[in-house]
Amino acid sequence: MRKDECFYLGKIVSKYSFKGEVLIKLDTDEPEIYEGMESVFVDLGKKLIPFFIEKSQLHKSSLLRVKFEDVGDEASANSLLAKEVFLPLTQLPKLSGNQFYYHEVIGFTVMDTKHGDIGTIESINDSSSQVLFEVKKDGKELLIPISDDIISKVDRASKTIYVTTPEGLVDLYLQ
Repeated sequence: MRKDECFYLGKIVSKYSFKGEVLIKLDTDEPEIYEGMESVFVDLGKKLIPFFIEKSQLHKSSLLRVKFEDVGDEASANSLLAKEVFLPLTQLPKLSGNQFYYHEVIGFTVMDTKHGDIGTIESINDSSSQVLFEVKKDGKELLIPISDDIISKVDRASKTIYVTTPEGLVDLYLQ
């Protein structure tokens, strides 16, 4: 399994018991949907290695207490600390309406109510306090905030996101 076929689920943050259990800090708004998983992929040395789960249960909101098969002691659990955990993209819950996953909208066209086609989403910039679409149009890059106030419709069938950008934002980039 390759990383580009997976999504980041969380990170193993601590041991839980002397029997090899670990706590995974889940990066999700709905941790309960991951409670009954059969397996996950753990990033070990830049390779995703499958780990099968004997049992798991939620522990204090976004932590998942996990007992992996073949991890039966503290030493084995120690080797997993601070490792990232992934699942295949096929296991992501389906979203509808204007909700979307960042990877899902790469390549979508962005249509503005005033300017029409303002380009194609090349990537998502989530390294700043405001998450942004990085849109390319005729060799120019536009940064469009991802906000419910700006996004009016996500049309998956036509791979288009309809937006109403703040006055002057698009002009700033295209002139």
